Amino acid sequence: MAAGSTEAVRLEDDGLIPNNAALPLLVHRRVIGEGEGDPAAAFEALFDRNGWRGGWRDGIYGHHHYHSTAHEVLGIARGRASVRFGGEGGVTVEVAAGDVVVIPAGVGHRNLGASSDFLVVGAYPHGQQPDMNTGRAEERARALENIRRVPLPDSDPAYGPGGPLTAQWR
Repeated sequence: MAAGSTEAVRLEDDGLIPNNAALPLLVHRRVIGEGEGDPAAAFEALFDRNGWRGGWRDGIYGHHHYHSTAHEVLGIARGRASVRFGGEGGVTVEVAAGDVVVIPAGVGHRNLGASSDFLVVGAYPHGQQPDMNTGRAEERARALENIRRVPLPDSDPAYGPGGPLTAQWR
């Protein structure tokens, strides 16, 4: 995939992880380039400028999980990883420093393996707070209702109001 390109992946409910048939997972490649100083700070500033807040720095959990109350963005500040999206039957995406992944509410994600320097900057659309779900039967009914109610963000976290998210998620 070329720098600045975007891949959209639709993920159906797998019976455990609801995913989000209405909104595709978006993978923006090489949004932040090498030599831009502190890439984590650059992602934080970019996401904040585009209305995605509540930022954090860490990795990605090594177990399947999803958020039913918020969409999430992941900016890969350092390193690389293989991430499974959509549950066991989902897709594996290789991400590397500079990439941005926009995860719709309900879409499962799991780190399958990462470089030792792997660092992610995450954030959520303004006003959204994530919950934590792992695909257990007792959380499903509530999670499905929550996912239906999560509002669309006003802008793409990487490219702003006119970005690919606006076209893909409307």
